[in-house]
Amino acid sequence: MSRSAYETVKLARSNRRPTGLDFIRGVFTDFFELHGDRRYGDDAAVAGGLAELEGRHVTVIAIEKGHNLRERMLRSFGAPQPEGYRKALRLMKQAEKFHRPVICLIDTSGAYCGIGAEERGQGQAIAENLMEMMTLQTPVISLLIGEGGSGGALALAAADRVWMLENAVYSVISPEGCASILWKDPKRASEAAEQLKLTARDALAGGMIERIIPEEGLGKAEFYESLRQAFSAELAELLALDTPALLEARYQRFRRIGKDRKA
Repeated sequence: MSRSAYETVKLARSNRRPTGLDFIRGVFTDFFELHGDRRYGDDAAVAGGLAELEGRHVTVIAIEKGHNLRERMLRSFGAPQPEGYRKALRLMKQAEKFHRPVICLIDTSGAYCGIGAEERGQGQAIAENLMEMMTLQTPVISLLIGEGGSGGALALAAADRVWMLENAVYSVISPEGCASILWKDPKRASEAAEQLKLTARDALAGGMIERIIPEEGLGKAEFYESLRQAFSAELAELLALDTPALLEARYQRFRRIGKDRKA
């Protein structure tokens, strides 16, 4: 069934969708969460740590929104602060040291928008993640499971493979924000959503992602099993590359974005 871009946005934002921690529990085993950025504090909007994927040790990092109001307030509604991105980078550098692949699960409307976050270096934290991930000497797969908003999402998506669930979105700005800037009218969000080309189909056509994950059975054991196998197979291919080849392929992936856009 065909749906509008803004209808897809609403699905991506639905509080009935599984969150990052739901995916971790469903796909991985023996998850052991690690906390803190070793500079300021621990950001509950980012959950990450060690886990196993079909017998392989991995590092998994998720942006977590929470399910109810209490959880969402605790986790800033999935809007990470600088210490969240720094925690993620700390875990990625740890994974590099011990030759563990990294899997990122992304669901955020964007980085936390507040004075404190800016004072603690929000922009720098995102920029550091982008720079470090491009040369991280271990495979990285990022999956957008809901919203993928602006640099807040991109900070965990400078990866070897970027996938999206079929009803996830990936955009430089929210439709409401775009409409407010362009037309001074947030009520034109539906129109803005169409222009932003933010659906998984649009991202695949533009070369920004490699795969769309169907949502049939989303949240059920069969869905997680299928995703587990997909991750495992992709990691096997990436781990077969030596480090120079892995880094060169990652570099070329980003150089190609938009060049061979499909109609």
